[in-house]
Amino acid sequence: MLPSLLVANRGEIACRIIRTARRLGVRTIAVHSSADRGALHTRLADEAVEIGPAEARQSYLSVERILQAARETNAAAIHPGYGFLSENAEFARACHAAGVVFVGPPSDAIVRMGSKSEARQLMAAAGVPVLPGYDGDDQSDGVLEAEARRLGFPLLVKPTAGGGGKGMRIVRAASELGEALAGARREALKAFGDPRLLLERFVEKGRHVEIQVFADSHGEAVHLFERDCSLQRRHQKVIEEAPAPGLDASTREAMGSAAVAAAKAVGYVGAGTVEFLYDGREFYFLEMNTRLQVEHPVTEMITGLDLVEWQLRVADGEPLPLKQAQITRRGHAVEARLYAEDPERGFLPSTGRIERLRFPTRLEHVRVDTGVREGDDVSIHYDPMVAKVIAWGTDRLDAIDRLRSALESTDVDGLRTNTRFLWEILGHEAVRAGDVSTRLLETGLPASGATDADTREAWLIAGAVGAHVGTGAVRDGEVPGMPWGQRSGFRLNSPATVRVALALGSERRWLRLRPVGADVEIELDGHVHLLEGREVAHGRLQGRLDGQPFEARYDAGHHGFVLRRECLRFDFAEDTGAEHHASAEHEGHLRSPMPGLVLDVRTRPGTRVEAGTVLVVLEAMKMEHSLSAPWAGTVSAVAVKPGDRVEEGVELVVLEPFPEESLREPANTK
Repeated sequence: MLPSLLVANRGEIACRIIRTARRLGVRTIAVHSSADRGALHTRLADEAVEIGPAEARQSYLSVERILQAARETNAAAIHPGYGFLSENAEFARACHAAGVVFVGPPSDAIVRMGSKSEARQLMAAAGVPVLPGYDGDDQSDGVLEAEARRLGFPLLVKPTAGGGGKGMRIVRAASELGEALAGARREALKAFGDPRLLLERFVEKGRHVEIQVFADSHGEAVHLFERDCSLQRRHQKVIEEAPAPGLDASTREAMGSAAVAAAKAVGYVGAGTVEFLYDGREFYFLEMNTRLQVEHPVTEMITGLDLVEWQLRVADGEPLPLKQAQITRRGHAVEARLYAEDPERGFLPSTGRIERLRFPTRLEHVRVDTGVREGDDVSIHYDPMVAKVIAWGTDRLDAIDRLRSALESTDVDGLRTNTRFLWEILGHEAVRAGDVSTRLLETGLPASGATDADTREAWLIAGAVGAHVGTGAVRDGEVPGMPWGQRSGFRLNSPATVRVALALGSERRWLRLRPVGADVEIELDGHVHLLEGREVAHGRLQGRLDGQPFEARYDAGHHGFVLRRECLRFDFAEDTGAEHHASAEHEGHLRSPMPGLVLDVRTRPGTRVEAGTVLVVLEAMKMEHSLSAPWAGTVSAVAVKPGDRVEEGVELVVLEPFPEESLREPANTK
């Protein structure tokens, strides 16, 4: 086994690699930026080396600084994880030249599969089916436009380099092509240093099914079954599972064989993933990721294998631990990617300090991979993933239900997360039935089945919990603290009243609580409801609401609390008032919704714009965000220029609405 390993990454994947390496007795070295000083992965490793400032290009993307750290610590090998330099052929070559083992495939394989156009050509030659498309060297707009007309619309514009969905654009009409080409080139150049593009026919309702492959340096290659990663948002995977639902045995076998053939065609060594688009009848090669995938835990949970251990053994020259016939699977596994992002604001990244962090560590068959701890900051510099929550079950629905329970027991306080969004996805009938596609989350899920009564009950329970745990929620000066913990008229059943101001996403409501004997009346939206026989203790509230029994578990944090049964996060809110809110919306100021870098300003003072016109493009957390005009009007001032760094709330553009527009609801600016 390799004596020492430097992990050239951060966050959860760095922690994941370090844990396996240490279990195998391998000395571990972590590298980190100045922003990650004291991060979890640096604490887990035997040694940590600071390699540069927060900017990734000067730290985690600096080949020179990483190799210098390897020399200083006498590292025998380097594991790149995923992202950053994991699919950088020059980095792999530099490791080899420095006498350091690169835990990954040969650089030639990275080059061949790193270019989506070259990969398409190689796969076609190897007999692996590919989508109709254009992958030629002529990248002029004229040629791309002609090829787009030949292929027909809709089509997909993709950077030939990189991955993770960055730079991809769906084009549904010829009029959209010019903007799509320009945006894809710009994002590809910034993310991958390569502006070249390819075009592919877009399959409206396809499934993303990928095969985990492994190959050694002795000419052997196997697959470890498939994963379905169809549930995506903006080409970023959200939910992954293994095995793929509804895949017949013959298709599963054909995909596995094609993936192994693809690996052998490029002389592959190590862990890789061959991605296919499946339309329900045929499958087509999409790309090969020459690294360990984010979603590898679901494969580990159904096979019982440690893929990082396999990587280290293969990198050390050992043969594959198992033959194809010896690899078996059992049960089903589902993974949810928990991100610091705000679904109520178009999934904008959420930055800030994690003031409370609770994971379902005691639930059976549940695994949590994370790289953060309570008190850590989520910054603008890196991917906003907080954790991966993975559950195994005897069958698919068992795994889904277990994962939903795990999400209900997860609490992140201090910033917004997509926990509720994930919980809702896993509860929808289409998802539970396996009727998924890559477009499902973009086109909208079917109704969840939640009724007005369900929503009202959640708010009423939240009001009762909020009055119990909240201090900042109490208003009117009637009870200056928690009503069930204060020496007040409320506790003594006097006529005192407590008002609780709560926010659920963008929705804010007041609730009024009045004692009635041993019970409590809760007023919501002018209607009075009776809470009877309540018991509150140790994060648990139970009783009867309008005669119906209920039980709610909650986790209280600094700013609010989570109702665990539905992953609903309520925050204590100030009363803004409808009139104040309306006037603020029409001040005419377009402000930055997050800290970020201004990439492009597409307007100037005096310009008349329509609602929805893109005015400013920001980059934050490795993604582009287009900010549009909320209403039609005239731009009176532009406060930023490309290259400016801005904080959340900073004024970007002043837009004076046209008179006829001033009373209309603002458009979505995300």
